[in-house]
Amino acid sequence: MQPETRDPNTAPGEIHRVVVIGAGTMGHGIAQVCAAAGCEVWLSDVSAAAIDAGLAHIQHNLNVAVQKGKLTQHLADATRARLHAEPDLRVAASLADLVIEAAPEQLELKRQIFRTVTETLPSQALLASNTSSIPLRLLTDAVPRPDRFIGLHFFNPVHLQSLLEVVRAETTSDETLASALQFAKRIGKEAIVVRDVAGFASSRLGLALGLEAVRMLEEGVASAADIDKAMELGYRHPMGPLKLTDLVGLDVRLAIADTLAREIDPVRFAAPQLLRDRVAAGKLGKKSGEGFYKYES
Repeated sequence: MQPETRDPNTAPGEIHRVVVIGAGTMGHGIAQVCAAAGCEVWLSDVSAAAIDAGLAHIQHNLNVAVQKGKLTQHLADATRARLHAEPDLRVAASLADLVIEAAPEQLELKRQIFRTVTETLPSQALLASNTSSIPLRLLTDAVPRPDRFIGLHFFNPVHLQSLLEVVRAETTSDETLASALQFAKRIGKEAIVVRDVAGFASSRLGLALGLEAVRMLEEGVASAADIDKAMELGYRHPMGPLKLTDLVGLDVRLAIADTLAREIDPVRFAAPQLLRDRVAAGKLGKKSGEGFYKYES
Protein backbone atom coordinates (compact mmCIF):
# COMPACT_ATOMS: atom_id res chain seq x y z
CA MET A 1 0.00 0.00 0.00
CA GLN A 2 1.38 3.39 -0.97
CA PRO A 3 1.62 5.99 1.82
CA GLU A 4 -1.20 8.48 1.82
CA THR A 5 -1.25 12.03 3.07
CA ARG A 6 -2.24 12.15 6.71
CA ASP A 7 -5.71 13.60 7.28
CA PRO A 8 -5.14 17.14 8.69
CA ASN A 9 -8.63 17.05 10.20
CA THR A 10 -7.75 14.28 12.64
CA ALA A 11 -8.49 15.70 16.08
CA PRO A 12 -5.75 15.78 18.74
CA GLY A 13 -5.79 12.55 20.72
CA GLU A 14 -7.47 10.50 17.99
CA ILE A 15 -5.31 7.57 16.96
CA HIS A 16 -6.10 5.92 13.64
CA ARG A 17 -2.64 5.56 12.13
CA VAL A 18 0.23 3.97 14.03
CA VAL A 19 3.88 3.73 13.03
CA VAL A 20 5.98 1.09 14.80
CA ILE A 21 9.75 1.51 14.56
CA GLY A 22 11.60 -1.78 14.89
CA ALA A 23 10.29 -5.02 13.41
CA GLY A 24 11.83 -7.37 15.95
CA THR A 25 10.12 -9.43 18.63
CA MET A 26 8.44 -6.49 20.35
CA GLY A 27 7.90 -4.31 17.29
CA HIS A 28 6.04 -6.82 15.15
CA GLY A 29 3.95 -7.83 18.17
CA ILE A 30 2.96 -4.21 18.81
CA ALA A 31 2.13 -3.76 15.12
CA GLN A 32 -0.09 -6.85 15.21
CA VAL A 33 -2.22 -5.77 18.17
CA CYS A 34 -2.63 -2.26 16.77
CA ALA A 35 -3.77 -3.61 13.39
CA ALA A 36 -6.10 -6.10 15.09
CA ALA A 37 -7.72 -3.15 16.90
CA GLY A 38 -8.53 -1.47 13.58
CA CYS A 39 -5.59 0.91 13.16
CA GLU A 40 -3.70 1.30 9.92
CA VAL A 41 -0.14 0.35 10.86
CA TRP A 42 3.19 1.02 9.19
CA LEU A 43 6.10 -1.18 10.31
CA SER A 44 9.49 0.46 9.83
CA ASP A 45 13.05 -0.79 10.27
CA VAL A 46 16.50 -0.02 8.87
CA SER A 47 16.39 -3.38 7.09
CA ALA A 48 13.73 -4.35 4.56
CA ALA A 49 14.51 -7.98 5.39
CA ALA A 50 13.71 -7.30 9.06
CA ILE A 51 10.35 -5.81 8.09
CA ASP A 52 9.56 -8.84 5.92
CA ALA A 53 10.52 -11.16 8.77
CA GLY A 54 8.33 -9.21 11.20
CA LEU A 55 5.34 -9.38 8.87
CA ALA A 56 5.96 -13.11 8.40
CA HIS A 57 5.91 -13.60 12.17
CA ILE A 58 2.60 -11.73 12.36
CA GLN A 59 1.14 -13.90 9.61
CA HIS A 60 2.26 -16.99 11.51
CA ASN A 61 0.60 -15.72 14.71
CA LEU A 62 -2.63 -15.05 12.81
CA ASN A 63 -2.55 -18.48 11.17
CA VAL A 64 -2.09 -20.18 14.55
CA ALA A 65 -4.99 -18.20 16.02
CA VAL A 66 -7.23 -19.25 13.13
CA GLN A 67 -6.17 -22.89 13.45
CA LYS A 68 -6.99 -22.85 17.17
CA GLY A 69 -10.39 -21.26 16.55
CA LYS A 70 -9.49 -18.07 18.41
CA LEU A 71 -9.81 -15.89 15.32
CA THR A 72 -11.87 -16.11 12.14
CA GLN A 73 -10.11 -16.13 8.79
CA HIS A 74 -11.97 -12.94 7.88
CA LEU A 75 -10.61 -11.06 10.90
CA ALA A 76 -7.13 -12.45 10.34
CA ASP A 77 -7.17 -11.26 6.72
CA ALA A 78 -8.48 -7.84 7.77
CA THR A 79 -5.70 -7.47 10.35
CA ARG A 80 -3.04 -8.37 7.81
CA ALA A 81 -4.51 -5.94 5.27
CA ARG A 82 -4.01 -3.06 7.71
CA LEU A 83 -0.27 -3.77 8.01
CA HIS A 84 2.14 -1.97 5.69
CA ALA A 85 5.90 -1.83 5.28
CA GLU A 86 7.71 1.52 5.19
CA PRO A 87 11.50 1.47 5.59
CA ASP A 88 11.84 5.28 5.35
CA LEU A 89 11.38 6.67 8.87
CA ARG A 90 10.63 10.17 7.66
CA VAL A 91 7.90 8.99 5.31
CA ALA A 92 6.40 6.71 7.96
CA ALA A 93 6.40 9.42 10.62
CA SER A 94 4.61 11.88 8.35
CA LEU A 95 1.59 9.55 8.33
CA ALA A 96 1.27 9.03 12.06
CA ASP A 97 -1.16 9.85 14.80
CA LEU A 98 1.10 7.77 17.06
CA VAL A 99 4.69 6.60 16.65
CA ILE A 100 5.88 3.77 18.89
CA GLU A 101 9.64 3.21 19.01
CA ALA A 102 10.57 -0.44 19.68
CA ALA A 103 14.30 -0.40 18.94
CA PRO A 104 16.95 -2.20 21.05
CA GLU A 105 17.72 -0.84 24.53
CA GLN A 106 20.47 1.52 23.37
CA LEU A 107 20.12 5.12 24.49
CA GLU A 108 21.89 6.82 21.59
CA LEU A 109 20.08 4.67 19.03
CA LYS A 110 16.71 5.71 20.44
CA ARG A 111 17.72 9.37 20.57
CA GLN A 112 18.79 9.29 16.94
CA ILE A 113 15.51 7.64 15.94
CA PHE A 114 13.53 10.37 17.67
CA ARG A 115 15.56 13.11 16.01
CA THR A 116 14.84 11.59 12.61
CA VAL A 117 11.16 10.92 13.28
CA THR A 118 10.41 14.39 14.54
CA GLU A 119 11.64 15.96 11.30
CA THR A 120 8.30 14.98 9.69
CA LEU A 121 6.06 14.02 12.63
CA PRO A 122 2.82 16.05 12.67
CA SER A 123 2.71 18.45 15.61
CA GLN A 124 -0.40 16.86 17.14
CA ALA A 125 0.87 13.28 16.88
CA LEU A 126 1.99 11.33 19.94
CA LEU A 127 5.46 9.85 20.28
CA ALA A 128 6.06 6.83 22.51
CA SER A 129 8.95 4.60 23.51
CA ASN A 130 8.63 0.91 24.33
CA THR A 131 11.78 1.11 26.45
CA SER A 132 11.70 -1.31 29.35
CA SER A 133 14.28 0.46 31.52
CA ILE A 134 15.72 3.70 30.11
CA PRO A 135 14.30 6.76 31.92
CA LEU A 136 12.30 8.94 29.56
CA ARG A 137 14.08 12.02 30.91
CA LEU A 138 17.19 10.84 29.02
CA LEU A 139 15.22 10.90 25.76
CA THR A 140 13.10 14.04 26.00
CA ASP A 141 15.78 16.46 24.79
CA ALA A 142 15.67 14.63 21.43
CA VAL A 143 11.95 15.41 21.19
CA PRO A 144 10.76 18.94 20.24
CA ARG A 145 7.31 18.34 21.79
CA PRO A 146 8.06 16.60 25.10
CA ASP A 147 4.47 17.21 26.23
CA ARG A 148 3.40 14.70 23.51
CA PHE A 149 5.97 12.09 24.60
CA ILE A 150 5.15 9.04 26.75
CA GLY A 151 6.34 5.53 27.54
CA LEU A 152 4.30 2.55 26.31
CA HIS A 153 6.00 -0.58 27.63
CA PHE A 154 4.47 -3.73 26.12
CA PHE A 155 5.16 -7.31 27.18
CA ASN A 156 6.26 -10.33 25.19
CA PRO A 157 4.46 -11.98 23.47
CA VAL A 158 2.55 -8.77 22.81
CA HIS A 159 -0.48 -10.42 21.16
CA LEU A 160 -1.01 -12.62 24.25
CA GLN A 161 0.05 -10.47 27.21
CA SER A 162 -2.60 -8.14 28.58
CA LEU A 163 -0.43 -5.67 30.53
CA LEU A 164 0.66 -2.29 29.19
CA GLU A 165 2.86 -0.12 31.39
CA VAL A 166 2.20 3.55 30.67
CA VAL A 167 5.13 5.68 31.80
CA ARG A 168 4.52 9.36 32.42
CA ALA A 169 7.54 11.61 32.03
CA GLU A 170 7.67 14.89 33.93
CA THR A 171 6.94 16.66 30.64
CA THR A 172 3.99 14.46 29.58
CA SER A 173 0.75 16.43 29.43
CA ASP A 174 -2.56 15.34 30.93
CA GLU A 175 -4.01 15.16 27.41
CA THR A 176 -1.24 12.85 26.22
CA LEU A 177 -1.72 10.54 29.21
CA ALA A 178 -5.47 10.43 28.61
CA SER A 179 -4.96 9.60 24.93
CA ALA A 180 -2.50 6.84 25.81
CA LEU A 181 -4.89 5.27 28.30
CA GLN A 182 -7.73 5.42 25.80
CA PHE A 183 -5.50 3.79 23.20
CA ALA A 184 -4.51 1.05 25.65
CA LYS A 185 -8.16 0.22 26.18
CA ARG A 186 -8.82 0.21 22.44
CA ILE A 187 -6.08 -2.36 21.76
CA GLY A 188 -7.30 -4.59 24.59
CA LYS A 189 -4.60 -3.90 27.17
CA GLU A 190 -4.86 -3.41 30.93
CA ALA A 191 -2.86 -0.27 31.68
CA ILE A 192 -0.92 0.71 34.78
CA VAL A 193 0.51 4.22 35.13
CA VAL A 194 3.98 4.62 36.61
CA ARG A 195 6.37 7.48 37.25
CA ASP A 196 9.46 7.91 35.11
CA VAL A 197 12.17 6.07 37.05
CA ALA A 198 14.67 3.58 35.66
CA GLY A 199 13.08 0.16 35.22
CA PHE A 200 9.65 1.63 35.98
CA ALA A 201 7.62 -0.98 37.96
CA SER A 202 7.52 -4.21 35.99
CA SER A 203 11.12 -4.39 34.75
CA ARG A 204 12.48 -3.47 38.16
CA LEU A 205 10.50 -6.19 39.94
CA GLY A 206 11.01 -8.79 37.23
CA LEU A 207 14.73 -8.10 37.00
CA ALA A 208 15.26 -8.44 40.75
CA LEU A 209 13.78 -11.94 40.67
CA GLY A 210 15.52 -12.86 37.43
CA LEU A 211 18.97 -11.78 38.59
CA GLU A 212 18.62 -13.69 41.85
CA ALA A 213 17.59 -16.81 39.91
CA VAL A 214 20.75 -16.48 37.76
CA ARG A 215 22.88 -16.06 40.89
CA MET A 216 21.33 -19.22 42.39
CA LEU A 217 22.13 -21.14 39.22
CA GLU A 218 25.67 -19.71 39.22
CA GLU A 219 26.13 -20.80 42.85
CA GLY A 220 24.80 -24.30 42.19
CA VAL A 221 21.81 -23.93 44.52
CA ALA A 222 19.61 -25.91 42.13
CA SER A 223 19.18 -26.66 38.44
CA ALA A 224 17.52 -24.16 36.12
CA ALA A 225 14.47 -26.42 35.84
CA ASP A 226 14.12 -26.75 39.61
CA ILE A 227 14.60 -23.03 40.26
CA ASP A 228 11.81 -22.33 37.77
CA LYS A 229 9.61 -25.08 39.19
CA ALA A 230 9.95 -23.53 42.65
CA MET A 231 8.34 -20.33 41.42
CA GLU A 232 5.80 -21.99 39.14
CA LEU A 233 4.47 -24.42 41.74
CA GLY A 234 5.35 -22.67 44.98
CA TYR A 235 4.28 -19.15 43.99
CA ARG A 236 1.97 -19.89 41.04
CA HIS A 237 4.04 -17.94 38.54
CA PRO A 238 2.96 -18.97 35.03
CA MET A 239 6.64 -19.15 34.01
CA GLY A 240 9.80 -19.45 36.06
CA PRO A 241 12.34 -16.59 36.11
CA LEU A 242 14.96 -18.38 33.98
CA LYS A 243 12.45 -19.46 31.35
CA LEU A 244 11.16 -15.90 31.31
CA THR A 245 14.69 -14.55 30.88
CA ASP A 246 15.11 -16.87 27.88
CA LEU A 247 11.86 -15.55 26.43
CA VAL A 248 12.69 -11.88 27.02
CA GLY A 249 16.29 -12.35 25.84
CA LEU A 250 19.40 -12.55 27.98
CA ASP A 251 20.85 -9.56 26.15
CA VAL A 252 17.74 -7.52 26.92
CA ARG A 253 17.89 -8.51 30.59
CA LEU A 254 21.57 -7.61 30.74
CA ALA A 255 20.92 -4.19 29.18
CA ILE A 256 18.18 -3.53 31.73
CA ALA A 257 20.42 -4.64 34.60
CA ASP A 258 23.21 -2.32 33.48
CA THR A 259 20.76 0.59 33.19
CA LEU A 260 19.33 0.01 36.67
CA ALA A 261 22.79 -0.50 38.16
CA ARG A 262 23.83 2.85 36.72
CA GLU A 263 20.63 4.74 37.56
CA ILE A 264 19.55 3.20 40.89
CA ASP A 265 22.03 0.94 42.69
CA PRO A 266 25.22 -0.76 41.39
CA VAL A 267 25.02 -3.48 44.02
CA ARG A 268 21.35 -4.47 43.94
CA PHE A 269 21.26 -4.62 40.15
CA ALA A 270 24.75 -5.93 39.39
CA ALA A 271 24.50 -8.51 36.61
CA PRO A 272 25.90 -11.97 37.55
CA GLN A 273 28.96 -13.05 35.57
CA LEU A 274 27.03 -16.07 34.30
CA LEU A 275 24.57 -13.77 32.56
CA ARG A 276 27.40 -11.76 30.97
CA ASP A 277 29.15 -14.95 29.85
CA ARG A 278 26.02 -16.36 28.20
CA VAL A 279 25.40 -13.11 26.32
CA ALA A 280 29.04 -12.93 25.22
CA ALA A 281 28.74 -16.50 23.90
CA GLY A 282 25.65 -15.57 21.86
CA LYS A 283 23.36 -17.64 24.08
CA LEU A 284 20.57 -15.07 24.15
CA GLY A 285 17.61 -17.32 24.92
CA LYS A 286 14.83 -18.66 22.79
CA LYS A 287 15.59 -16.34 19.86
CA SER A 288 19.10 -17.77 19.47
CA GLY A 289 18.23 -21.38 20.27
CA GLU A 290 19.91 -21.46 23.67
CA GLY A 291 19.98 -19.46 26.87
CA PHE A 292 19.47 -21.21 30.17
CA TYR A 293 17.63 -23.89 28.17
CA LYS A 294 18.08 -25.25 24.65
CA TYR A 295 15.38 -24.83 22.00
CA GLU A 296 14.70 -26.44 18.68
CA SER A 297 14.40 -23.99 15.79
